[in-house]
Amino acid sequence: MVTQRRVWSVLGNAQRLDGGAMFGNAPRVVWERWAPADASHRIELACRALLIEEIGPRPRKILLETGIGAFFPPEMRARYGVVEGGHVLLDNLARVGVTHEDVDVVVLSHLHFDHAGGLLAPWREGAAPELLFPSATFVVSEAAWQRAIRPHARDRASFVPELQPLLEASGRLERVPDGATSQALGPDYALHRSDGHTPGLMLVEVPGASPIVFAADLIPGRAWVHLPITMGYDRFPERLIDEKSELLASLVARGASLFFTHDPECAVARVTVDGKGRYGTADARAELVAFAP
Repeated sequence: MVTQRRVWSVLGNAQRLDGGAMFGNAPRVVWERWAPADASHRIELACRALLIEEIGPRPRKILLETGIGAFFPPEMRARYGVVEGGHVLLDNLARVGVTHEDVDVVVLSHLHFDHAGGLLAPWREGAAPELLFPSATFVVSEAAWQRAIRPHARDRASFVPELQPLLEASGRLERVPDGATSQALGPDYALHRSDGHTPGLMLVEVPGASPIVFAADLIPGRAWVHLPITMGYDRFPERLIDEKSELLASLVARGASLFFTHDPECAVARVTVDGKGRYGTADARAELVAFAP
C-alpha cells in the first residue's frame, strides 16, 4: 500500500529582526522593496513549521521544525524581537487537531534557537527548561549537532545551551551522518545538505507528484531566491550561493516547490527561472491546509 501524505503549514511565534542583518550586503534601497522596516529598522519574519500526516500502513505525524517558541524570559524575548508571549506553534497545531504529544518525528534543519526553540515549554520564572514532544524522535544532522555542542564564537548566541543535553537525555535523538537517509523518516524523504548558513544544515524534501523542499535558512523567504541575496548570519555566503544555485536548478527541472519558514506572507511557491537565468517564484500560497503534494 502506497503511503499518502497531507501537509499543513503551521505558524509559530513571529519575530522582528534587523533588516540589514537579514539581507547581508544588499543595500537597504534594494531589500526594503521586499521587506519594509519599522522605526527600529526591523522587518517582519515568520517562524513557520510544516506538519506532515502520513496515511497508510504506518500512520504517523511528522513536524519539520518548531520555530522559536516561547522559552525566552521577557527581557530576552524583547531583545530578539519575538512578538507573542505564548507558544504560538502549540496553539496552531491544536487548531488542526494535533497536540505535541501526537507528533512521532520532529526534524530540525539545524539547532539555532529560531528553528529549535519551540521544542521547549514556555518560560516560567524559576522553572528549569522542559522538553516537549514526549513521543517524538528528534532528527538532526551529525554535522549540525557537532556545531551546536561546539559552537564557534560567531554564532554561539544562536544556540540554546540547555537544549542539547535535554535532546541527548531523551534517548530519542537521531543524528544523521552526511550522505545518509534518516531511519526515523525513511528512504522516501530525500535530505539535502548545505553548509553555507551553518555546517550541516539539513533540508527535507517531501515526496509526491509535486515535491516540496523545506528551505530552512538556505532560502528563508522569496526574496532570498535571488542568487546574490544572503544573510549577515550566514557563515559562508559564497558557498551558500553555490548551494542555492544547485538546488534551484534541480527544483526548476523537476517542477518542485520551496517551503519558506521565515517569509511572513508565503508558505510555499514553485521555483521559476527566466531567459536570463534569474530565479523567481510562482503559484505562491499563503498557507497549506491538508494539501497533498
